[in-house]
Amino acid sequence: MIACKTKRWGNSIGIILPKEVVREKNIKPEEEILLDIVEKRTVLRELFGALRFKKSTPALLSESRKSLSSKFEAP
Repeated sequence: MIACKTKRWGNSIGIILPKEVVREKNIKPEEEILLDIVEKRTVLRELFGALRFKKSTPALLSESRKSLSSKFEAP
C-alpha cells in the first residue's frame, strides 16, 4: 500500500503518484490504471465512542491540560 496526495484540478480531484511507484510499475502518461482506495478516516470513525473510560471527558481534558501546562511552565 502506498500513500498519495490529492490535488484539485478545476472541479475534479486527482492523485499524485510517487515517482518510485511510477518507475516500478512502468506507468506512462494517459495510461489507465486501477486503484483500491482506502480512507484514512475510516478507522477513527469506527473507534469513536467504542472505548469506555473510568473518568468523564471533562475530567480527562482537565487532567491533560494540567499535565501539559506543567511541562511548559518556566522553571
